[in-house]
Amino acid sequence: MVGLGLLVLGGKVFVDGAVGVALGVGMSERLVGLTIVAVGTSLPELATSVIAALRGHSAIAVGNVVGSNIFNVLIILGGAALARPLAGSPGTMAVDLIALGALTASAAVAMRTERVLGRAEDALLVMYVTFLVALILAG
Repeated sequence: MVGLGLLVLGGKVFVDGAVGVALGVGMSERLVGLTIVAVGTSLPELATSVIAALRGHSAIAVGNVVGSNIFNVLIILGGAALARPLAGSPGTMAVDLIALGALTASAAVAMRTERVLGRAEDALLVMYVTFLVALILAG
């Protein structure tokens, strides 16, 4: 229980500090959300998935990631929209949603192999890094 509390506190400090620095150097809120906040809020899933994988429970690791993303899109985003309507540029969201769809489809293909990561699976990282670099260059 103490570990969970420290994880939550550490995540909050990390995200708040990173967002403050990023906005201070002129990064857009969109870029901050798609990079720094995403990493900071995903660290608990990373820790859980790594521990599950090390203990031989790969189904829990995959289920944790998939379940977390479904929960984030449907419950967190939906709950935020219920609290206050969310507005955004359809053109900006289209790029993000296309990237999300492409990376999700690629991840589904990558999960076809059991405990083996090859060049095709490594392409996921390259695709994601390319997306992040494009975001940074766009402002």
